[in-house]
Amino acid sequence: MPQFFSNKRLILLLVGVIFLVALISFSLKDRDNASLPEQIIKDVVGFGQSIFSKPTQYITGVFDNVDSLLNTYEENKRLKGRLEEFAKLQADVNDLASENTRLREVVDKQEDLREYEPIQATVIARNPDQWEEKVILDKGEVHGVEKNMAIMTAQGLIGKVILTTPFTSTVELLSTKNPNYRVSAMVTGEKEVFGLIEGYDDERNELILKRIDSNIEIKKGQKIMSSGLGGIFPKGILIGEITEVSTDDFGLTKMAYVKPAADFALLDHVMIAKRVLTTVDGTDGENTVSDEDES
Repeated sequence: MPQFFSNKRLILLLVGVIFLVALISFSLKDRDNASLPEQIIKDVVGFGQSIFSKPTQYITGVFDNVDSLLNTYEENKRLKGRLEEFAKLQADVNDLASENTRLREVVDKQEDLREYEPIQATVIARNPDQWEEKVILDKGEVHGVEKNMAIMTAQGLIGKVILTTPFTSTVELLSTKNPNYRVSAMVTGEKEVFGLIEGYDDERNELILKRIDSNIEIKKGQKIMSSGLGGIFPKGILIGEITEVSTDDFGLTKMAYVKPAADFALLDHVMIAKRVLTTVDGTDGENTVSDEDES
């Protein structure tokens, strides 16, 4: 009996193998329609795949979106950093271009300097209480700077040195309220007319040119230059342009308001005019009070 049952299992196994092979062979044939068992199996498998695939796709999509968002954040952070670097670079380029323009103007101006040697300097300090009166430069006695040397920009005359230290110098501007500050000047034209810059009008932000002979004709628009007669400021430095002509309180002489050629509020690079000729004790800025005298 045991041998019979053993043979029976062997026979069932062989029949099962034959059936499976036949089923596989039947499935591999080129057919237009699937059999009913195949349809049932495919439908069941497809339904199961659809049930599991949709949540899987959703979860995968969520992770993909989070990863994409993180990548976008990092990229945006890098781009912002590069944009800030670009903005700084652009600011540096603009600053260098502006400085280059100013330096070119200064260099071009040197070609007209015949009576003095220019010493390049930079404004390093400015007292808020005396913003329109004094500035401090980064050049001093060791650089050859001396008291009473004229100071100018590429646009025109701005003042003179009133105090020096080994490495700095203090400049009193033409816009000072010092009543004793005077500059020997001349009105350019067919005939040179001489006068003195005496005082500064705060309301008009203009210099005052006085002591002009009442018989001499001057008019709006004429240029004012340093005359060189005062002994301190070299001749031919532009001071400004006449905006209005009137007479003094007594009607004996004429006076004129002069718009400065240089902007006293925006001073950076300047030139110190070291006169080649010997400086004499003239009338330019006579009795000017320096910080040293005040103390």
